[in-house]
Amino acid sequence: MASRASFQSPAPFSAQPMASTSSLVTPTLALLADPPVRQVDAAAMDYLLIEMVQTLRESEAVSSERLKKAEDEMIQAGFMPPTVAAREKQRKEKEKREKEKLRESTGSGAGSPAPGGGAGKGSVEEDAAEEGLRTRLEAIGVHVGGNIAERLCRERPRFTDTLDAVKFVCKDIWSICWDKQVDNLRTNHRGVYVLQDNQFKPICRISSYEGQQDAQRRARTYVALPAGIIKGAFARLGFDASITPEIPHLPQCKCQTY
Repeated sequence: MASRASFQSPAPFSAQPMASTSSLVTPTLALLADPPVRQVDAAAMDYLLIEMVQTLRESEAVSSERLKKAEDEMIQAGFMPPTVAAREKQRKEKEKREKEKLRESTGSGAGSPAPGGGAGKGSVEEDAAEEGLRTRLEAIGVHVGGNIAERLCRERPRFTDTLDAVKFVCKDIWSICWDKQVDNLRTNHRGVYVLQDNQFKPICRISSYEGQQDAQRRARTYVALPAGIIKGAFARLGFDASITPEIPHLPQCKCQTY
């Protein structure tokens, strides 16, 4: 009987529950696999966007000035022909000198511009100068939107239909980034989708003492980052999309997706 007991003694060990594999998952590994959601104050994100736009604007101005200086040196050395921008700059400098001569000869009243005559031209020039800033903001948004979409789609099957991907952006991406879903989604069934938000959060508090038109011009800079987020989300989902933001009136924003 003693020998039978000795053969049956390992039975309790074999009957133990399979806890060895689960014990390998330490709390540290569990946190790495599924980190807790960190909440960020919405006001902090607004301040971050304001400072980021201002910093990138100054950086873009320095970069553009350095590029123009290098081009001018190349043109003066004869290594490259004058560019369109260089010819335009020379033309403006010539017009400026002629106006100064006219003002000196005829008096200050004759050479003064008409009221509001240069406002439109200045706005166009400022908008062209902001193009580089919007490009850099969109590039940052593409990176951020791709990472957000990857995290949200971790346990989802791959999207095969374009409409499903658009609905995912309208509901999940919009809710994560801007605390609400889109107000309206339209399509022409030819690959063009229009995502409309009547109270778009990034431009809700933008205003200008120069009027509504100037406020809309300023808002176009602040929608470049959200447009990049949407574009990056589609790219990470496997869709090559082109995003064109439009601001009919503040704070409404429409994003045309091709």
